[in-house]
Amino acid sequence: MLHTIEAIDIKIKEMKKLAEGIMKEGDEIEAVKRNTKRILAGIAMLEFNVSDVKEVMETEGSAV
Repeated sequence: MLHTIEAIDIKIKEMKKLAEGIMKEGDEIEAVKRNTKRILAGIAMLEFNVSDVKEVMETEGSAV
């Protein structure tokens, strides 16, 4: 399962990079700026969720 979490983590980082690129390119369009901020907030929550799971799994793995 740790492999799956790591794959998800990579995809989340890719999504963040894409959203940041969209925000940079569309910063003069208010709707784009506003919606990419929302997307980045959602991505931040995914980052927290995945990092929490990774931490637990790594801790459990080291206890074995």
